[in-house]
Amino acid sequence: MLTKDELKNIKTLQELCEKEGKLQLKLNFDMLESRSEKRKEDFFHNEDGMLVGFLGSYYFGNKVEICGMVHPDYRRRGIFSKLLKEAVEEAKKREARTILLNAPTESQSAKEFLKNVPCTLAMVEYQMKWEKSLDLLDDSTVKIRPSISEEDIEAEIQLDVQCFGLNEKEARQYKLETKDLDTDKRLMIEAEGRIAGKMRLSEMNGESWIYGFSVFPELQGKGIGRKALSKVVKMQDENGFEIFLEVEAKNAHALGLYESCGFRSYHSQDYYKVTE
Repeated sequence: MLTKDELKNIKTLQELCEKEGKLQLKLNFDMLESRSEKRKEDFFHNEDGMLVGFLGSYYFGNKVEICGMVHPDYRRRGIFSKLLKEAVEEAKKREARTILLNAPTESQSAKEFLKNVPCTLAMVEYQMKWEKSLDLLDDSTVKIRPSISEEDIEAEIQLDVQCFGLNEKEARQYKLETKDLDTDKRLMIEAEGRIAGKMRLSEMNGESWIYGFSVFPELQGKGIGRKALSKVVKMQDENGFEIFLEVEAKNAHALGLYESCGFRSYHSQDYYKVTE
């Protein structure tokens, strides 16, 4: 578990690096604040009495995403290479099947560094923000409610298997690891008299982020996703939140769905798959 001082130092370094590079780093502070004491997921490098290098590993079942930074004045000294080596070795010990290196699309320093890493571009992820430019659907045939029962948990696991490519063991482990995140609300989507899908809301600092949004494959293409998303956006807007989400660019249908609900892309992250 990270201490308050460690979290503060990470945030200070992040703000400095983002200002210098005119970019946004994806450090998943909701996950940093909920770390387990049992696992090595964060890697630090301190010099001159301060944090100058940090790398975080974020596990999602069989996949781990890695994102980090080094103070501009301490670059080209091998700090990030050392931290990355430690993180990749740990991921391999934990038998991660996919290791992804995350970098802001606009980061030239990241692109230069990755030229020397055995990896290939796997996907581009867009961050999107909701703009109050469209009327939202309000359809009573789709319902949103909290996830509260064992049946709900089982449906969430099956949705992760069918929609996100996790195997059953990985999906159950991921559910176990994320069920106690204090900032999260787990919601179920109901339609046609049955559980149709799910999503997760993370609320922090006046922002509401939508994650894990999925509908069972056999129920896709019926407008359930758009109706559910509209309901949640309307709810969060009425509660005073700015609303954000993330979507992989390779999923053109999902991108169109979000745009139809008033979301607009403002930033992107590149993901590179480690190949050895």
